[in-house]
Amino acid sequence: QVQLVESGGGLVQAGGSLRLSCVASGIDISRLAMEWYHQSPGNVRVWVANNGPSYGTYYRDSVKGRFTISRDNAKNTLYLEMNSLKPEDSGTYYCNFISQPISWGQGTQVTVSS
Repeated sequence: QVQLVESGGGLVQAGGSLRLSCVASGIDISRLAMEWYHQSPGNVRVWVANNGPSYGTYYRDSVKGRFTISRDNAKNTLYLEMNSLKPEDSGTYYCNFISQPISWGQGTQVTVSS
């Protein structure tokens, strides 16, 4: 069974940093494009960053220059380094595959206080 488990969220002050992790099991992510998503209360889930072999790396305008997506294929893990955090970055972060997404995991909660 393919599963994605997000972690690394927490409570941080504005301007702070967090590193999110997304560990995949049941599948090899090395050849797959993946994406981080953000959902704040009352809003739809939106993509914030993605990357993959032969896919490139893209960031939503609101996070460009502050967030960095990366992966460690040996650990089958996707990361999201989040710097200069703003209160509007608060919400739940999820990861998934781009071309064949699976059921959403629990996500990891990020709260940025002003």
